[in-house]
Amino acid sequence: MFRRSRILQAIIPALLTTACASPQPEALHRNINAVEPAAGSALPSPRAAALPDIQAGDSEASSRPFVGPDGQLDPAIEAFAREVALQRQLPLDHVTTLLREARYNATAARLMSPSKTRIRRSWVTYRGRFVEPIRIRNGEQFWREHADELARAEAIYGVPGSIIVAIIGVETLYGRHTGDFRVLDALATLGFRYPDPTRPERAHMFRNQLADLITLDHQGLLDARTATGSFAGAMGLPQFMPGSLARFAADGDGDGHIDLHGSASDAIVSVARFLRLHGWRPELPVFAPVTPPGNAQQWVTGGLTPTLKWEELQAGGARLAGTATAMAWQAHPLGMVDLVDEPRNSVEYRVGTLNFFALTHYNRSYFYASSVADLAQELERRMNAAPSRAQLKTPVER
Repeated sequence: MFRRSRILQAIIPALLTTACASPQPEALHRNINAVEPAAGSALPSPRAAALPDIQAGDSEASSRPFVGPDGQLDPAIEAFAREVALQRQLPLDHVTTLLREARYNATAARLMSPSKTRIRRSWVTYRGRFVEPIRIRNGEQFWREHADELARAEAIYGVPGSIIVAIIGVETLYGRHTGDFRVLDALATLGFRYPDPTRPERAHMFRNQLADLITLDHQGLLDARTATGSFAGAMGLPQFMPGSLARFAADGDGDGHIDLHGSASDAIVSVARFLRLHGWRPELPVFAPVTPPGNAQQWVTGGLTPTLKWEELQAGGARLAGTATAMAWQAHPLGMVDLVDEPRNSVEYRVGTLNFFALTHYNRSYFYASSVADLAQELERRMNAAPSRAQLKTPVER
C-alpha cells in the first residue's frame, strides 16, 4: 500500500474496512484454538459489534495545526474527543492527551489528494503490478515457510492458503512494505484535514478509525504513539485498519496477543477470519466456470452484492465453460464482473461468486479482487507443480 502517488490514488480509497469496535470490545488476547469453529460449522462472530458513528468533529482542507497557540485542541477536535470518551467509555484525559500529540502529516494528505487528471482505468496494467514474478516467487517462499499455519487457517475458516498468501502479497509484498507512517498522525490528518472537501464521508470514516485506534490504545492492545502503517492508517502484513484489528484479527500463534506486524501466524489467521466473516464459503470458487453471454455488459451492476441467478444468466446466453459441470455455486447469487481496460478499448467479463464479493470487502475494487484471485491461482499452480520434499530427497535420505 505504499506505491507511487498515482498508483495509490487509484487503489487506496476503496481499500479500507471501516467497522468500529464496541465501547468495551472483548480483549484481543484470545487463542483461536479455544473459540473458533471448524470450517463448515457455525460462523464465528466479530469480537465487537459496530458502534454508532462518532458524529462530532469536522474536517477542513488545510494544514492548520490540531492544537492552537494556547495549547488547546481545535474546537471541532475537542468536540470529537468528548464524544469518543462518552461513546467508548474512555477517560477524557486519555483521549485528549493522544489527540494533542497528533501531528499533521503533509505526505499523507498529498497521497490522499485527488488526481488533477483523470487516470484511465487499465485492468491489464493493474493486474501486471501484482501478478508478476517477484510476488509469485516470494509468495511461493512465504507459502513454504508458513505451510502449517496456512493449512491450519484453512481447516478452521475454509479459506484456501493460496488466497491468504495472495492477499498478503498484494498488500505488503509479504511484510516488506508495511508502511512507516505514524498511524495516529495519518488518521488525525485524514479525519480533520482531509484534502478533498467534496468527500466529507471519507473524513468521517477516518475519524471513526481514529476513535478505534484510541480505544485500542487505552486497552493496552497497541501503542498509538508508536504504531506505524500506511498513509491511510492500515497496519501490519495484512494492512488492517484499527476497526478491523479490533473486530476481526486473531491470535494465530497462541502467544496470548495479536501482532500483525511481527507474527505471520497472526496475519494469516486474521485474513482468513476476516474473509469468513464477510461471506467466504469454503465450497465455492472465486469465479464461476462460465462463458459470459455476448451482451455481458447489460448484466453488470457494479455493486458489491451479487444479485443474479444462474438460471437468469443461462437464459441470457451464459454457458458452462469447457468441461465444467453442475456445481454448488449454481445455487448461490452471482455477479457479472467487468474488468475494463480503457487504453486498449477492451473489457474482460467474469462471473463472480459469493467468494469474489467477500474479497471486495477487503478492497472494494473489482480489479483488486480479481488480481488476488489470479495471483492465488498462479501460486497454487506453481506449488502443485513443485516437487515435494519427499521427491527432492536422495535415495540415501529416503
